[in-house]
Amino acid sequence: MPNKRVGYAPWSLTREAGVQSATVEGTIEVPQNVQPTLSTGFVDEKGNWQGTKSSDEEFFGFTKHVAVPNGAVTLSPDTGNRNYIDMTGFDHIFIAIKPSNGGNYKIQAVMGPDTESFANLQPVNPANDLKYISNGSDESDTKAFANCLNDAAEALTANVWNIFQVQDRLKGQKLLQFKITNNSGGESEIDVSFMRLV
Repeated sequence: MPNKRVGYAPWSLTREAGVQSATVEGTIEVPQNVQPTLSTGFVDEKGNWQGTKSSDEEFFGFTKHVAVPNGAVTLSPDTGNRNYIDMTGFDHIFIAIKPSNGGNYKIQAVMGPDTESFANLQPVNPANDLKYISNGSDESDTKAFANCLNDAAEALTANVWNIFQVQDRLKGQKLLQFKITNNSGGESEIDVSFMRLV
């Protein structure tokens, strides 16, 4: 049986009369129970229900670029129903790349296609580097815009998934694509996929 505390209701007639102790109908029972709660979201300032985000459990946006010549550029994701990544509510992202030809690849985070809108803005400047200013925790913080991700030469191993995590820099991006340049020295098939984390 839960413990109960008895307190005088501050609006009771007994209190109003200045009596500090009361007998009948001058108290209110306050149950002292421990009860679990579960939050699945919140109601935003517009009155719309917003569910709580959770990390992706599997990779998505699988894109296969076939016969990519040396020096050529690809944009991912580029699937039939998804040609950008929405990072709203997500902090980090894994990018997985499986090339058929090992060697160097340039990896950039860029603005998504101009056929889509960034929130309510359209057209955007597609395939251009996304920029950010550090919040001060970055050692290279200069208070000038820097590229969110522009890795000029990442050595990838052939025929296996090379998986990289990008922390914080792409947080909240609404219209994200990855530009991958084949600098491996030969033609390559490039598979790409993604996983977002909160």
